[in-house]
Amino acid sequence: MAISASLVKELRERTGLGMMECKKALTETDGDIEKAIDNLRKSSGLKAAKKAGRTAAEGVIVTRTADDNSVVMLLEINSETDFVARDENFLNFANKVADVAFEKKDTDVAAFMAGELEAEREALVQKIGENITVRRAVFVGGEGKTVDAYVHGGRIAAAVELTGGSAELAKDIAMHVAAINPQFVRPSDISEDVLEREKEVVRVQSEGSGKPAEIIEKMMIGRIKKFEAEISLTEQPFVKDADVKVGALAKKEGAEIESFTRFEVGEGIEKEEVDFAAEVAAAVQGA
Repeated sequence: MAISASLVKELRERTGLGMMECKKALTETDGDIEKAIDNLRKSSGLKAAKKAGRTAAEGVIVTRTADDNSVVMLLEINSETDFVARDENFLNFANKVADVAFEKKDTDVAAFMAGELEAEREALVQKIGENITVRRAVFVGGEGKTVDAYVHGGRIAAAVELTGGSAELAKDIAMHVAAINPQFVRPSDISEDVLEREKEVVRVQSEGSGKPAEIIEKMMIGRIKKFEAEISLTEQPFVKDADVKVGALAKKEGAEIESFTRFEVGEGIEKEEVDFAAEVAAAVQGA
């Protein structure tokens, strides 16, 4: 399999390793970047890798919260450029879509956009000159729950669902989720495949240490416990007070964290990187 320069570039950005080392790792895994990262961690002592950052779309995330803080909605609407994402017409449209989706309690984008909203979207596309898409919506909470959301700069949003506690607590924890990006609520929620993948990395690294088997076993147990704590919301130091863990904060206020949802504009959407200087040069040469 031919390894593209863009794939090598992404692996370099995520690991900080050299170009040839990254290309070799990708070649050995037929372009599977996650497997390449695991192999690099095993062989080179790489501690961790950045999450994929090749987000494509621009846009905004809009939230709506019920008056009794029992339900909150996150909605993502995308544009092609950040310039349009700040345009008043685009933002007005985004808010109108959010109002309709929240009123209908609907996460089916095609359903709540049908009719008037879709016509407005098409008209806005013609006016602005960029494609605009309503990507996704999610509702968090329900009867008897306490929820709230936090939005950072219109680009990252998180919603947290509690049993007990207060809306203020839910908002504080949502701020933590937006900033730290945990993967699971608590260690017991971590999926077996995630644990097995990490155990394999730790096992290979530990076996290369030359230490006795019983010492290696203790090292593995300790490192896996640390890994579980690092990716679990309840075990993370609270972003506003590092001396208290998020789970302990919730317990102190009589709450239990049920779930969280985090949106980041454009996550998971790939967009072709454009070299504007090269485009201009080519246009001039062609002229």
